[in-house]
Amino acid sequence: MESLSRFLAFLADAIVNIGDWIRGLLLGAGLADPWVSLIMKAIGAIVVAFFPLMVVIFLIWAYRKVAARMQGRLGPNSSGTWAGPYGILQTFADAIKMLTKEDIRPQGIDKIPYNLAPILVVFASIATWAVMPFGPKLIGTDLNIGIFYILAFSSAALVVFLMAGWSSNNKYATVGAFRSVAQLIGYEIPQLLAVLTVVMVTGSLRMQEIVGQQKIPLLFQLPVTAFIFFLASMAEVNARPFELLEAESELVCGYFIEYSGMKFGMFYLGEFMNSTAVAALFATLFLGGWRGPWVEQAPIMGTIWFLVKMALMLLVWMLIQITLPRLRIDQMLAFNWKFLVPLALANLCIIGLVNKGITEWFPGGVSAWTRAGILLMANVGIFLATWGILAALERREQRRREAWRAAQVGEVEVSA
Repeated sequence: MESLSRFLAFLADAIVNIGDWIRGLLLGAGLADPWVSLIMKAIGAIVVAFFPLMVVIFLIWAYRKVAARMQGRLGPNSSGTWAGPYGILQTFADAIKMLTKEDIRPQGIDKIPYNLAPILVVFASIATWAVMPFGPKLIGTDLNIGIFYILAFSSAALVVFLMAGWSSNNKYATVGAFRSVAQLIGYEIPQLLAVLTVVMVTGSLRMQEIVGQQKIPLLFQLPVTAFIFFLASMAEVNARPFELLEAESELVCGYFIEYSGMKFGMFYLGEFMNSTAVAALFATLFLGGWRGPWVEQAPIMGTIWFLVKMALMLLVWMLIQITLPRLRIDQMLAFNWKFLVPLALANLCIIGLVNKGITEWFPGGVSAWTRAGILLMANVGIFLATWGILAALERREQRRREAWRAAQVGEVEVSA
C-alpha cells in the first residue's frame, strides 16, 4: 500500500519528478552542480523543441482525417503496410518521402536568404514555446515580457516570407511575398491590441501570471477581445478564410513556389507549428491555460488541461479551415482596416476605462466574479454598439444601391 501511495504521488507531478530523478542520477554520478544544471537545461530545451514537432505530426494526420470525413472520404487509413492503425503513420511516411526528395535550386537565386528562410520559419515557431506555461511549475523560462517575446517571434514570419519570395528570383513568389506582408502587417495590429487588453486587465506580461489571474477564464470576461484575437490569429497563420499567402488558384503555391524537397517540407511544417502555437496561446490567454479542476491535488492535471484546451482550439481551427471559402485580398484588407482594427482600438479604450473605473470605484477591491461581471457587461455593450453601427452602415449601403438602381431605371426610361 505504501509503494502504491508513492507511485500515485510520483504520477501527481510526473514530469517534475522525472526531472528531479534525472538530476539525482547526474549528481550521484559525481558531476558538479553547474554541469548538472547545464545538462538539465539542455534536456529541457530539447523536450520543448521536440514537443511541437510531435504535436504537428499528429495534427497533420488529424487534419487530413477530419477533412476527409467532412468531404465523404476515408483519408489516411490502414490499407498500406506501413500506414499503421487508422493511417496514423502516414505522416511519418510523408515526412520521410519529403526528406529524401531531390533539392532543386533554380538559377539566379540569392543563396543565403533562400537557404536560411525555411530554417528560420521552423526556428521561430519552436522559439515561441520557450515561454509557454505547460503547468503550474512547467515552463521553459518565465520571462517578465513573455507575451511580447511570443509576439516578436511570431512577427518574424513576415521577414521570412519576404526572404523566401524575394530570394527565389520568381515573380510569382515575389507577388506572394508582397501579399503576405500586406496581410500579416495588417492583422498584427488588432492582434497586438487584443493582447494589450489582456495585459491591461491581468496587470502582467508574464505568461504564468496571466494564467494565475484567470480564476474565471478571460473568454467569459472579454469575449470581444477573444473574438478579435482569434480572427487576427487565423489571418496570421494563413488559415481560411484568410488563406492568401499561398492561394493556389492565383499565386501558384505562393511565396515558396521555388522550394522543393526538405525545404518545402519545412515551410509546410512551419505552417502547422504556427497554428499549434496560436492554439496554445489562445488557450493560455483566454481559456485559463493549465488551470482546471484537481490541479492543486495533482499538478500533472494542469498539463492535461492545457493540452485539452489546445486540442479544442485546434479542432475549431480545423473545422473553420475545412468549411469556409477564402476571401479576396480586397475583402480581407477591408475587413481588417475598416472593421477589426477600429473595433480592437475601441475595445482597448473602453475596457481600459472600465478597468480603471473598477479600481477607482472600489478602492477596497472586488471579488473575481464581480469584476468578471462588470467586464462582461462592458463587452456586451461593445457588441451591441458594434452591431448597431454595422446595421446602420448596411442600411445606408442598401439605400445607396436602391438609389443607384432607380437612377439606372430612370435613364433607361428616358432613353426609351
